[in-house]
Amino acid sequence: MVVKITPNDKGNPPGKLADAELHFTDGVLDGLKLIGFAIWERRGGNGRNVTFPARQYAVNGERRSFALLRPISDTSAQERVRELVLQAYAEFEETREVA
Repeated sequence: MVVKITPNDKGNPPGKLADAELHFTDGVLDGLKLIGFAIWERRGGNGRNVTFPARQYAVNGERRSFALLRPISDTSAQERVRELVLQAYAEFEETREVA
């Protein structure tokens, strides 16, 4: 799997640093990608957060959302993906600074 980073050069919405996609390179998902990840600067500027693909819906006029990528039983599985995306963004930043 490869993480593709697309920087948010427009600065809108504020705090959004980049979008990320997971490109699958092996197995039954080879040739497919999962989109909808985003890297955000945390409020207060101390660290970064990754949001996962989600679907929005409305109940009684109230907007809600549910995550499309959820753990089956091991909740740390999401943390591994979050760290993978953050690591890819850090590497992207390093190569961008050098260029």
